[in-house]
Amino acid sequence: MRRSAAAQAGQAAVELVAVLPFVALLAMLLWQVVVAGQAAWLAASAARAAARANAVGGDAAAAARGVLPDRLEREMRVRSSRDGDVTVTLSVPSVVGGAGLASIDGRARFEPQQG
Repeated sequence: MRRSAAAQAGQAAVELVAVLPFVALLAMLLWQVVVAGQAAWLAASAARAAARANAVGGDAAAAARGVLPDRLEREMRVRSSRDGDVTVTLSVPSVVGGAGLASIDGRARFEPQQG
């Protein structure tokens, strides 16, 4: 039995509509990976800035905030020690909704400067 061109086009449209939610989900997951990667990169950058400030006796948290965009500053935590270790913890924002998915740490170390 031979199908008409209209019937084949109709079936192709139905298949496309059936596949679109999976394509959207895949795109959303890939974008979430990009957002998590950016958060990891920025956590490391903020930790380096905070460690430099900590090494010269400056405000490590303010230095870390200076590197971060506003949306990541809100839940940022900075822990520093006397030996120069600094850890910046950021919440990875969710692509869907406003809640954070996980926390990610950036660590850096600069020897304290004398003088």
